[in-house]
Amino acid sequence: MDDIDEETAPPQAQVEEEFRPYYPEKVEDEGVLTKEGLKKKLIKVGEGWDAPLLGDEVTVHFTGSVVGGEKFASSKDKGEPFVFNVGKYSGAELRGCDDGIITMRLGEIALFTVPPKLTQGIQETFPSIAADATLQFEIELISWLKVVDVCEDGGIIKKILHRTEAIERAKEKDEVTVKYEVKLDDGTVVAKSPEDGVEFVVHDGQLCPAIAKAVVTMRKGEKAVLTVQPQYGFGEKGRPATDDQFPAIPPNAVLTIFLELVAFKLLEYITEDKKVIKKITCPMETFEKPNSGAVAHIRYVGKLSDGTIFDKKGHDGEEPLEFLVDEDTQYEGKLAVVPAHSTLYYEVEMVDFTKVKESWDMEPEEKIEYAGRRKEEGNAYFKAGKYERASLRFDMAVKYVEFESTFSEEQKKIGKFFKVTCSLNNAACKLKLKKYREAAKLCTNVLKLESQNVKALFRRAQAYIETTDFDLAELDLKKALEIDPDNRELKSEYARLKKLQAYYDKKDSKLYASMVEKLRLSDGKEEKKLVEVN
Repeated sequence: MDDIDEETAPPQAQVEEEFRPYYPEKVEDEGVLTKEGLKKKLIKVGEGWDAPLLGDEVTVHFTGSVVGGEKFASSKDKGEPFVFNVGKYSGAELRGCDDGIITMRLGEIALFTVPPKLTQGIQETFPSIAADATLQFEIELISWLKVVDVCEDGGIIKKILHRTEAIERAKEKDEVTVKYEVKLDDGTVVAKSPEDGVEFVVHDGQLCPAIAKAVVTMRKGEKAVLTVQPQYGFGEKGRPATDDQFPAIPPNAVLTIFLELVAFKLLEYITEDKKVIKKITCPMETFEKPNSGAVAHIRYVGKLSDGTIFDKKGHDGEEPLEFLVDEDTQYEGKLAVVPAHSTLYYEVEMVDFTKVKESWDMEPEEKIEYAGRRKEEGNAYFKAGKYERASLRFDMAVKYVEFESTFSEEQKKIGKFFKVTCSLNNAACKLKLKKYREAAKLCTNVLKLESQNVKALFRRAQAYIETTDFDLAELDLKKALEIDPDNRELKSEYARLKKLQAYYDKKDSKLYASMVEKLRLSDGKEEKKLVEVN
């Protein structure tokens, strides 16, 4: 035990040197692409920078031969190119070349040298090739089509026939215009869109699930062919013949759908209840938008659902309408009567706008003046019962005095005043709007500035009561009463809290008693069963 341990450390495992592929970029350059030994020699440089990916459908010409031996296969000898999906089926003809093809560019010609370990099984098609033979394939990439597994379950395979330079894709909430033609395996056309296409909102769907699922992967102008399994087509039931003389679709039919995304219009829900929807028909050339209080000039036409124009401004030689963004201005229709409960459609063009100076561009005096003006506007909206607009004004007032590094001491005091009063007013708006957690958060912000603020404690307690956080509400009310023991509103709210606590305690007690009784009855039944079994 006292001897020292003189055993040497076990030999370290030999660290395998990291493989680094070399991709030839000049004619006659040769490099090793994979650690298995696949080599590539560039014969002709291709166009662009894009290359096919695993799964894409490629069209190539090739010649295969044994190194130092004879040619064993050639697409040119057959008079037509070879078409296959990279990584899924290259057959014996191009055994072992997948990792090389995905490095090629359009029009490129390359010579691939493939070691025996990558060509195992090729002898089943070409028996004359020895098992230890190294093969060479001269391949020309003629073209390729991008292939996408839309749902990643093989249910919708999209092959892109025409790609576009557009970047943005349609989303589920957007309105799209598509053209389509649907065929069965035997080529029978079973559905077709009108020549100018069909328009629909993506999440509402069109014809069968496959179209809506595929269209959100497409860009404007893109054309594709879909191979659709039954679960994304018409399923086990199929579809009967249609009135427009298209034949029936049999049960469990695999469909081929030729699909073109002609156009799409971005939809935005302006209000939380989704009753005001904006459809962008012509995007702006800039990403800049008017801010609250900006002066905007617009043209618009107001229509009923039947197309009747009931109002318009800025047309027929009339100057565009000028207004302040976020101001509660109403314009009455003058060209037609608007029936009650009508759905209205406005075509609005933003001519130009002048933004209100952002807070970071203002001097301290301007920030304080602007915050005061917003507070007054918020108070007016609150008194008018327009709580959403009031809340926005109070929020903006706080943001303009939020950062006070350039403020003097006097300005900091004024800034704090606006932070406290506007946050409390905003909390009152949130209570009216039943956004109780937001109200509580605003009051918490005030209490960080003024821990003894009775109004903040009171309104936070009101919010906590509505979210049934009674313990937290009680803490706030007790603290507020310690500060202002004669406050009638505090006493009234505390009494209301106690009544609610008693009600919920009684309710919980009855619920608990009911659960215990159910468990007792259930245990009695189990005991009876045990007695019967014994």
